[in-house]
Amino acid sequence: MANKLTYPAMMTAKSLIADLHLKFAEKTWSDTFQLVRRCMDKSRDDSKPRETLVRCMERLHEALHVSSVNGMRSRLELIAKQNGMGFHFTEATCYLTADLFYLEVVLLQGGGVEDVKVAPHGEVPMSSESLLQLLRLKDFVAFSVKLADLSAFYNFPGENETKIKLFTCLQNLGQDLQKISHLSSALKECDCQEDMILNGRIGRLIARKEGFPLTVQFYISPTEVLETSDSKISDVEPVVQTAQVIVGLSDATHQLQMASLMPQLDPQGHPVFTPLSEVLHETLPACFLLRLQPALPTLSSFVNKLSQVTDVTIPDADLQWAAFPKLLMRSSLNTKSPGETFDEQDTIFMPLPGEMMHSYVFPGAAWEAPALKGTVVKSIPFTHPAHVPALLELLRHQCTINTLLSSCATSQWASPVPSLHFEVLPESDTSFSVTFLRPDIDSLAVLLVDVPGSHQVTCSLFGIDDPSMDEYISSVMKRSLSLPVTMRALYGKLREISSPLPPVCPATTEAGDDRPAPSPVLVSSNSESATVAESSCGPAAPSTPVSQSVPGPEDSSTVPAPACFVMSVATSELLPEIKTSPPVKPYPFTTVGVFSH
Repeated sequence: MANKLTYPAMMTAKSLIADLHLKFAEKTWSDTFQLVRRCMDKSRDDSKPRETLVRCMERLHEALHVSSVNGMRSRLELIAKQNGMGFHFTEATCYLTADLFYLEVVLLQGGGVEDVKVAPHGEVPMSSESLLQLLRLKDFVAFSVKLADLSAFYNFPGENETKIKLFTCLQNLGQDLQKISHLSSALKECDCQEDMILNGRIGRLIARKEGFPLTVQFYISPTEVLETSDSKISDVEPVVQTAQVIVGLSDATHQLQMASLMPQLDPQGHPVFTPLSEVLHETLPACFLLRLQPALPTLSSFVNKLSQVTDVTIPDADLQWAAFPKLLMRSSLNTKSPGETFDEQDTIFMPLPGEMMHSYVFPGAAWEAPALKGTVVKSIPFTHPAHVPALLELLRHQCTINTLLSSCATSQWASPVPSLHFEVLPESDTSFSVTFLRPDIDSLAVLLVDVPGSHQVTCSLFGIDDPSMDEYISSVMKRSLSLPVTMRALYGKLREISSPLPPVCPATTEAGDDRPAPSPVLVSSNSESATVAESSCGPAAPSTPVSQSVPGPEDSSTVPAPACFVMSVATSELLPEIKTSPPVKPYPFTTVGVFSH
């Protein structure tokens, strides 16, 4: 019945399409484009939108291969209108214009592109290699996306006069940040680029080019550096935490510089600036922004510290609070494997080399305190170039804590039985504890990790009576910034210390014993396993290690055993005189029964 009702309408539509085909059968595509353009430019009632005609024009452009100057002009005009920009052209040059910048596209015969230049109004145009290559490849979708990013950077709030003032403020801020970066600072890392990122006053600056904003690189984790240096792929780049310097709208007015503040060093080596009241400045409803890429999970206490530096509060509307470990693990997993999802469990399994599996428990109740809540910060407002070094130091401090806690995150969500269990509890906003079962005795111990600064990590062991262990574990933790690596090294060190020293076999035999004298005991003190070997007239048997694998920060080879049978000797049989010290009371925490399973 429905088909019968729609049949006349279907016949009418077919008749209209047939008439259109007959009418435009002899017209060229150029005539069709001109017709559609006239229809779009024709004055119409605003109540009748032109979306249908716009979509028609876009589909026509996508269906055609650009092979002429007119074709390239038409495509650039469409992209300009999609991004809210003006468009005009001369004989061989197209101009895509906005309020504060413009693009200059020089065309060749046949629809080719000779050059693409970008310039803020009033400045000399600079060639953009990235935009040029996209147009030469006819990748108009990617070109439009890049143009949209460029437009967003120059999309300052207010009228044209206000936009020009804000752009002038941003230019002077960039000049002062460049001057600060050139002020002398002590070199701490061997790699100059890495040193600038981690220890530079304002990180490593990437100057504003091709019309895009000034970028600051301020943190890179040791794990990223090691994985990149060990990678077989030469063009793999480590993930670096960056911040773009831009201008954003503010609910309150702020005094912003309209001239350079001429930073210089004081006798203590700190940058000082000309007072803002002594240079040209404007009171505007805006502020500068550090736009973080990627967005950074941040503790609530650090959010407050950031606001105290700048006296500008981060808007609450931009913050969504959650338990920090889950927020951090979710963000870390999305960075490592964008397709994966975090299952919101308190327990995280971490596979390690040697078929070892760690499980790390972050008890939800312990991390629910208001001071330990976190949020993902996307941008940080500020008003003065002196704020930037202090802000970056706080961000580096937060990144160091994040690197330590997120070192447990992995994209491999296997579920084998974990060999070692650890419970991670917060002690303050800059310290946490790791409770674990000692491998040498049936007793719990606690590792307290304190991160008082971006370059300071200290570890203290409770339940282990060996003062030298604190220094050893602190060095491993500071070098790797990884909980699994540190705990594996700690277990290895404890096994190495508790491994018994086997007795030396006598070189001669008793009278009447015609058996050959046994060979000496072979012990490798620094190897990953110590082997006790005793000779025999029988056939060789495979060696059996006395202790388990002992991972540590430095690897060395095991002394090979001769072709003899090997017997394992218990600690109590070899050294009955060794007195085992009573278990020391662990760090006084309230644990959550992580070892019950």
